[in-house]
Amino acid sequence: MIRSGLIDTFARDHLPAPEAQPQFLFERPELQFPERLNAAAELLDRHVAEGRGDRVVIRAPGGVVWTYADLQDRANRVAEVLVREMGLVPGNRVLLRAPNNPMMAACWFGVVKAGGIAVATMPLLRAKELKPIIDKGQVTHALCDAQLAEELALARPEVSVLREVRHFNGAEPDGLEAAMARQSGRFDAVDTAADDCCLFAFTSGTTGVPKATMHFHRDVMAACAAFPRHILRPRPDDVFIGSPPLAFTFGLGGLLLFPMSVGASTVLLEKAGPPQLLEGIEAFGATTLFTAPTSYRALAAHGERLRATPLRQCVSAGEALPAATRALWQEATGVTLIDGIGSTELLHIFISADEAHSRPGATGRAVPGYRAKVIDEQGQDCPPGTVGKLAVQGPTGCRYLDDPRQAQYVQNGWNVTGDAYRMDADGYFFYQARTDDMIISAGYNIASPEVEDALMSHPAVAECAVIGVPDEERGQIVKAFVVLRPGVPEDEATVRTLQDHVKQTVAPYKYPRAVEFRTTLPRTQTGKLQRFKLKESE
Repeated sequence: MIRSGLIDTFARDHLPAPEAQPQFLFERPELQFPERLNAAAELLDRHVAEGRGDRVVIRAPGGVVWTYADLQDRANRVAEVLVREMGLVPGNRVLLRAPNNPMMAACWFGVVKAGGIAVATMPLLRAKELKPIIDKGQVTHALCDAQLAEELALARPEVSVLREVRHFNGAEPDGLEAAMARQSGRFDAVDTAADDCCLFAFTSGTTGVPKATMHFHRDVMAACAAFPRHILRPRPDDVFIGSPPLAFTFGLGGLLLFPMSVGASTVLLEKAGPPQLLEGIEAFGATTLFTAPTSYRALAAHGERLRATPLRQCVSAGEALPAATRALWQEATGVTLIDGIGSTELLHIFISADEAHSRPGATGRAVPGYRAKVIDEQGQDCPPGTVGKLAVQGPTGCRYLDDPRQAQYVQNGWNVTGDAYRMDADGYFFYQARTDDMIISAGYNIASPEVEDALMSHPAVAECAVIGVPDEERGQIVKAFVVLRPGVPEDEATVRTLQDHVKQTVAPYKYPRAVEFRTTLPRTQTGKLQRFKLKESE
């Protein structure tokens, strides 16, 4: 074990036992990391030291433009406040609460430079949801956007461990900016070990019970050396934009780590629905977009405007990409969507394919640096074409903070993600469902996303979700929850039309025998469909 740079040993003391962790792979030259490594020094300070301090790193609405030198100055001042005024020692956990904005980025880098462990939280979380995060992570410090102060204030009396809180982007005389103004702007990154924790990422809760995943400085850099290097291949003049919150590792990577790994820039939007994304792509000349399939479907209606922008690369992750959405986007914009599957447990995308190597219906192949396979219930490798459980190994992997579910996710040294896939003879992976979203009806295995994809290809459908519900005769039947486009009647004729459409699109036994119309579907803040809430309602 490398000598830790952390004084507070909480994280190291609560790592899963070595035998409970997955096997890690560092076979490629770009994954050879030094023993001493601070991710903030590598992603931020290195650019300034090598003469790129005047390059733009962050743009935001309202004319905000920060260079790498600007971000370094602010991150240094945040680190100074944490250490000199808030009593942070390396290894303390720091709660970060903000929508995607420049100060959130400065705080993240300030925490990591100071040797702290960043615990970013989704902006919409309530006090009830913040309390278990603070308790689980034994979070001692918090930096919070003033507009999100209320829920943290409500949670605070319940969590005695949280002793220091500062607010930013507000008018308080004792706010973070006032404290930053008292500092020098000079701070050397703490000499952390490559295997010191710098990030606790909480899962976004498709199962309803979030878990804390523990990531090292080397994990952050490994994520930058894998998917972006081999699939995205960003350029220093690229401008990134997207919707996922920085508290979600899809957003942290796609909107901060990946652009900064090559000296590119990012656009941070506090609100990033399809209308704001469209405006942002046009206003900032964005080249690279990270968002979820639902956003791509909405944005496709504006293909003509998007074709007039420099947008050239679009990454879809967070939930399964329907084939209909991929085709719609290609037709509307001329850009081939880059699909990918990642997980909070592995930090970012580990299966994908670039535009030249994508195949219809396939997520892609294992990203260089990772290996993946499909296994059966006994953990044995499945032959090509057989549906089973996805298992992955690479330079990143699952380490839950003090959680018995570690034994479910890591089996025989492999990360078993909870996704049902099949792999073809060429190593391409085809998503079927979450393993708990497979419906068994009258002996047939039916994957929820396949039925959803069939429904989504009908012009009357705006959104849909499919689950299995108990049925005496068949064990389960397929039930669809459908959000219709404006003007489509919610009647029996529409139900029959949709059922007939599914029968003509996929095998007839997969059609939804029950259809319920909804105005909205339950989703996480990151856009993931929460089928478990629909199952609970049944």
